[in-house]
Amino acid sequence: MDARLTAEQRQLRDAAAELADDLGPASVPDLDDENRIARLDRKIAAAGWRSLRSDGASGAEVAILAEEFGRRLVDAPFLGPALADDLARHIDTDARGVTVAVDGRAIDARGYRRALALSGSTVLAVDLDGGQNGADLTRASAGTLGPPVALGDVSTEAADRWLALALVATTADLVGDARGAHAVACDYAKIRAQYGKQIGSYQAVAHLLAESLALIEGSVSVLRHAAWAVDELEPVDALRAARVAKVYCARATRTVCETAVQVHGGIGNTWDCLVHVYLRRALTSTELWPARWEEIDLGLS
Repeated sequence: MDARLTAEQRQLRDAAAELADDLGPASVPDLDDENRIARLDRKIAAAGWRSLRSDGASGAEVAILAEEFGRRLVDAPFLGPALADDLARHIDTDARGVTVAVDGRAIDARGYRRALALSGSTVLAVDLDGGQNGADLTRASAGTLGPPVALGDVSTEAADRWLALALVATTADLVGDARGAHAVACDYAKIRAQYGKQIGSYQAVAHLLAESLALIEGSVSVLRHAAWAVDELEPVDALRAARVAKVYCARATRTVCETAVQVHGGIGNTWDCLVHVYLRRALTSTELWPARWEEIDLGLS
């Protein structure tokens, strides 16, 4: 196994990071900037990143984009359309203009009125009501209208591999959330002074941030293996690796985000502090295709 990024994958990561840094929200008020969001939508559409899988991209490349978009809270639809694209290619249907639904709710639903869902090995199409924000301020969700329509069936192997991709994509978003929240906390610790010193110089704060960094590094390693496994291992093994990654990274990311709130002190509990947006997104990604301990046949400390 070699899960290191290739030169092309590093270029993809750099391009995604540049877009996210330029057009991702830098503050809570930026979430209401319609001009910024429209520019972000156009850039992602022009890059063709929502149809990566039908263009032959690997699961690792989907994870690269999801991680960078999570890092800067990119609030244009990506995960939903990308997963719908991968599902649609198995039944030879057009995925343009559709997102994906899970447990009766569509994700990344802003601008979409139709979604695909997988029930067992059957691909379903459902119409959506108007998208609305929930706990996650960066991704709209939507309910379904009317009964679903069966579009076709996929093999059990294809269904398992798609579920592994869904788990990996949401895990990558979690890892990006952790990286972004940690960066915000570190920046704050460098400028916030207390008792005449920057708070980052105190051991209590420095150790919290160091522990978060250790959790992030571990999460990256687990994610890289799971993303590689999507296409390189048998579907059942890929699904197992994805579940392990989801369980580990969900726990780690929640700890990192809560630590970021703690480092900010009192202001970390206010609406204007961006770290609560990371925590909200992390909690939402955790509940998208959640992995349970009972589904994994090994222990994690």
